[in-house]
Amino acid sequence: TTHGWETNAVEACSQELAATTRQRPTNRTGSRMKNDLQDAYRYCEQLSRASGTSFFRSFRLLAPQQRQAMYALYAFSRLTDDLADSDEPADTRRERIADWRRELHEALKGHGQSPVWLALHDAKVRFAIPDEYLIAIVDGVAMDLSPPHYETFHEMNDYCYHVASAVGLACIHIFGFDDERAKKLAETCGVAFQLTNILRDLAEDAEQGRVYLPREELAQFDCHPDDFRLRQLSSPVRELVRFQIVRTEQLYDEAAPLASLLHPHGRRAFVLMFSTYRTLLAEIKRRDGDVFS
Repeated sequence: TTHGWETNAVEACSQELAATTRQRPTNRTGSRMKNDLQDAYRYCEQLSRASGTSFFRSFRLLAPQQRQAMYALYAFSRLTDDLADSDEPADTRRERIADWRRELHEALKGHGQSPVWLALHDAKVRFAIPDEYLIAIVDGVAMDLSPPHYETFHEMNDYCYHVASAVGLACIHIFGFDDERAKKLAETCGVAFQLTNILRDLAEDAEQGRVYLPREELAQFDCHPDDFRLRQLSSPVRELVRFQIVRTEQLYDEAAPLASLLHPHGRRAFVLMFSTYRTLLAEIKRRDGDVFS
């Protein structure tokens, strides 16, 4: 969910991106290409800083090239997310996402022209980020074009993979790892992060017609989507949220060993991200599920 102050900051950067893109020449050689790449990374840093993301501090713990790559990944993810969050009609947003996906495929081949595409391609090559993760991020945003309706946790988990785990899998390639077990742990961590977001934004999302929790679990606790929209912390709603907290805590416990599998600089950044989100879940638990006030 994007908050008003965040939207304004990102929109300002998006306008700058459009203006910068129009000014870019199509032919690049030698030092001009290097300068363009440096400018592209600076733009991504500016967008990351302006968005107010809680992850920005963790980026500063990385080595310089890792930090640049995280700026590029964040800028790409942020701008992708904005395509679904705009006030435009769903069909218009669907067309924009389709265009964005085509641009991504060109950028992954090194044919991108805008600052974000230049930086993202360089980061992808430098850190061997698989294309499939970046494509999955766009697919996840496309899933948000229609009101979510997930019957089971398995279905919701697939959504979480696309909007969060895919980002985490891209991140660990930037952080550095040698043990293949890191991939599964990153996937689990992404689900934990997204479930924390879902709980935090339960009322706000419901007011926009978005209820991500599985319908079979709402039925299990005798809850209805309107309970969230009306901010009613009834006993059934409290029990449902408690259930979700326990599950999410278990996912954090499962994902925690990831830190030990990451290279030193990446480990420091990950630990800060992890602790930030786990602290947010702990606050929801301290409030005994009251995410409405």
